[in-house]
Amino acid sequence: MAARRRPASRQGELYTRSRRPVIAIDENHRYVQMTEELDWTELEELVQAIRMAKLKSEAGRPPHLRALIGALVFRATRRMTYRETEDQIRHYAPARYLCALTESDWTPDANTIQDFEQLLGEDGVRRINEYVVKRAVTEGLADPQVMAADTTAQEAAIPYPNEMRLMATFVSAIAVGAKHVGAALKGFVARAGELFQKAKRKLREFRLFGKNKAKAVRMRMTAQMADIVAGVQSKLRHALSFVDERRLWLRGFRKVAWSRLNRLRLTMETLLPQIRYWIRTGWVAANKIVNLQIPELYAIVRGKIGKEVEFGLNWGIRRLRGGFLLATLAKDKRELHDSRYATRAVRDHITLFGKAPRAYAYDRGGWSSANVAEVKRLGVRDVGLAPQGQARWLVAGAVKDRLISERAQVEAGIGAIKSGKYGFSRPAAKSAATMGAAGQRAVLGFNLNKLIRALAERQAVELVG
Repeated sequence: MAARRRPASRQGELYTRSRRPVIAIDENHRYVQMTEELDWTELEELVQAIRMAKLKSEAGRPPHLRALIGALVFRATRRMTYRETEDQIRHYAPARYLCALTESDWTPDANTIQDFEQLLGEDGVRRINEYVVKRAVTEGLADPQVMAADTTAQEAAIPYPNEMRLMATFVSAIAVGAKHVGAALKGFVARAGELFQKAKRKLREFRLFGKNKAKAVRMRMTAQMADIVAGVQSKLRHALSFVDERRLWLRGFRKVAWSRLNRLRLTMETLLPQIRYWIRTGWVAANKIVNLQIPELYAIVRGKIGKEVEFGLNWGIRRLRGGFLLATLAKDKRELHDSRYATRAVRDHITLFGKAPRAYAYDRGGWSSANVAEVKRLGVRDVGLAPQGQARWLVAGAVKDRLISERAQVEAGIGAIKSGKYGFSRPAAKSAATMGAAGQRAVLGFNLNKLIRALAERQAVELVG
């Protein structure tokens, strides 16, 4: 006979403890104030317009837009994973109030929240952030007549792009992914098995002995690894084309694994010639791929002490007087270079607010006579582009001092969104699209917190939570 389990507490409860606690939420709680201040009807209409522009069909159950927008806002104001977001909304009373779920037992799960954010994308979250900034302008908390701008890098959570590591990652990913496709690539796994073992031995040799070898020896080892990868690439191309020709039916995770293999193959077809070019000349090829999983990433030379180069995506940041930020994601490495974004920032401002700012500040990276002329043509009266060399400021006195101050405060805003609270840099993202959404979400959270603090201060409310 099994021994009876001892209860956790020797003093039993007189009445069964309720698992439905009743708790009052402080009316000064930050999320209560946020719920009361935001126009959720307008937000739902905005999100619905974004959804309709991206969905192919409205088939299926209608989404809980109010709760999902609340989940996005909650996740923006404090950095957390999707699973943590689901748990907080399920058990944290202010979060349920923010999502309008206090009278419901339903909670959006992590997959639903993730799918919703992926559907919105970077452009959708940007439009929600623009709504928040316009609300701040309406409330007199932000002044679009004075703007400063700068560029920054969103660093990706990837390892340093060493050539040998990139090739080893490709081989290991192919070896694992091919097994998940099933019988369709069974022959490829058998034929390429010897090459996988050679790559494994070559990587071990490089890691154990390459550091103590001369540069020419390390280059030779890298070239040998490149030959092995080329062999795997050739066999993989033949195996995938065989699947296409036979039109083998793949479903579920096998189809996902097949798509991932094909994407890796196409990426390596671009990367391998770049590696061979580096081996042959010692120079890094133009538009070098720095990550296999996110090939859209690129190297951004920042010239910072201790971090000469960052690997990720380039962004343009605009700051209105009052501290509210607007972010623009670069489509490629050169689109938002300092000299180009100096005028692009003014054009984006006109698109959003209908007219150019009265005063505009930018650092010396955007200075040129052509940029000064273009900014004036767009309607800026006080041009505060910091001059280079012997050039003179176009503003003076109090106007110059104010624009220098506004320009310096852009760095503070960028530093805030890159902090651990918002997670602009090194987000947990596995695609460039997800990184873009994470960047806009960080800016959205920064602006939301700033808006609610300013409104509470105006009403003499002491926020809690």
